[in-house]
Amino acid sequence: MILDGHARLVRGEPGGKRASLPFVDFTGFDLSGRDLTEAEFAGSVFDGAKLVSTVLAGANLAGCDLRSADLRGAILTRANMRGACLQGANLAHADLTEVDLRPGKVALPHPSKGFPAVVEEPRPGELDMAMLTGATLDRARLQGVHAAGADFSDCSMKNVSLDDAVLTGANLAGAMLDNAVMAGANLEGADLKGAVLAGVLLTAAKTKGAKLEGALASPSRTVVSRADKLAALLRAHDKWVRTGGGEGKRAVVDDEDLRPLGAMLKGLRLTALSARRACLVGLDFGDAELQGADLEGANLRGASLIQADLRGARLAGADLTKSRLQKALMGPLPLSGGRSTPTTLTAARMRWAFAAGADLSGAAMSDADLRGCDLTDARLAAVELTPTQRRAALGLAKD
Repeated sequence: MILDGHARLVRGEPGGKRASLPFVDFTGFDLSGRDLTEAEFAGSVFDGAKLVSTVLAGANLAGCDLRSADLRGAILTRANMRGACLQGANLAHADLTEVDLRPGKVALPHPSKGFPAVVEEPRPGELDMAMLTGATLDRARLQGVHAAGADFSDCSMKNVSLDDAVLTGANLAGAMLDNAVMAGANLEGADLKGAVLAGVLLTAAKTKGAKLEGALASPSRTVVSRADKLAALLRAHDKWVRTGGGEGKRAVVDDEDLRPLGAMLKGLRLTALSARRACLVGLDFGDAELQGADLEGANLRGASLIQADLRGARLAGADLTKSRLQKALMGPLPLSGGRSTPTTLTAARMRWAFAAGADLSGAAMSDADLRGCDLTDARLAAVELTPTQRRAALGLAKD
């Protein structure tokens, strides 16, 4: 009744009341899919509980025991989780934006009087052996967190605070750690292969035995010095498209690092652009026209392609991990004579991409890695997906 009353409060219905359930034992409960925004659960036990896709935005989970809890796809934005224990929890694809997992004080029953008499014990946030692959932890406060052996692979961790965190043996392969703060962090034996480390200073962290092969550092001085020239090339391409070839010139930026351009490409007309193997990590292509663009092998991790027109684009082998493709047009591109060419995503890496509402009609997606890719309400007419691909994606029927 308390949880139903909270749901009414969230929906703005009469009779709603904020749930206040501190020090409650929810061991093994199934609370999946509930909207528990800003609910009070301080000190409660969720050991082994099922919280798949549960909304806990702004909730107070300070000092909670969430060991082995199933929090896949849960929304924990701005949640207070100071001193919480998440050992062995599954947080794959969860949204922990601005979550607070710093050390805190945990209320424990008095050794002789039990509850309501309590004693307070300091405890760090604990993520040892937790599964967070594909999760979003942008601007999360993880100072002092203990996350030995945790799996942060393919996470978005931009501007995260990891001062004095213990990440020994953690898997951070492919994680986007732009501007992360790691002073005093222990990364000994951690796997950072292919991680984005732009703006990250590792000199104050312990990195003995850490694997850094393929990690992407900040753009070099040479790359930054070329930014104005590349921007001019792309603006000329935009003019070339708008004037039907009367002015400007088609741009070829194969193998270039365009990261310094940031949001300058948003809304540009870049039809038939050639950017093979280009580094486009984190760029904003929202509303851009990229029909027939050649983006084979391009690195588009974390890029925004919301409502972009990618009809007929070639994206074979491209890395679209954690990219935003909501409502993007990726169907066939009409050509003269009643012909058309499909969008090619063969062997593309689309792990944990957000493609809800995208039009992928007729797209070639053989061998595409769809692990955690959100295809809710996506149009997939004439798309051949294997049973393995369907099981790996989110938002699709698995039969």
